[in-house]
Amino acid sequence: MKELIELYLIFLKLGSVTFGGGLAMFPLLRREFVETRGWITDAELTDYYAVGQCTPGIIAVNVATFVGNKRKGAAGGVTATLGFITAPIIVLTVITAFLRSFADYPIVKDAFAGIRVCVCVLIVNAVRRLWKNSVIDAPAFALFAVVFALSVASPYLPVRVGPAAIVAASLCFGILWNRGKRAK
Repeated sequence: MKELIELYLIFLKLGSVTFGGGLAMFPLLRREFVETRGWITDAELTDYYAVGQCTPGIIAVNVATFVGNKRKGAAGGVTATLGFITAPIIVLTVITAFLRSFADYPIVKDAFAGIRVCVCVLIVNAVRRLWKNSVIDAPAFALFAVVFALSVASPYLPVRVGPAAIVAASLCFGILWNRGKRAK
């Protein structure tokens, strides 16, 4: 029970200070669970993000669930998820109650502008770390280039290529490529 409370409190803290969604949260999770606690590896965190991006729901909540589950099974997954969403639910409830009254104040607009800039920096940092852990050889770079090109060009192609199709194709490529490497 003590470990579940600790898990809840850690994710409560992270959920209280995370702005900008899952990618912006990456550096905080890495510091907390890879560097400080050693509960997961860089590779595991990257995998959690990949799966969290491909599954329904918010990436950050999905990753919290995966980390909690690794630490304490299903109870840990639920506890971490509840810890992570507690603060945002409270903050969002308060904000929605008062936002109309304050949204036009210059200080509120300025605060949101500052937060947006900060979130951009956090996302760039997360992408840099994900790149380092994911694009590790020529085939991974080739896959990255194809996926990036499809994502950028998709709106202009005669047939739209959706994110789910790109993820499924990448999954198949990864399986086939790695099986081929092991067979040699």
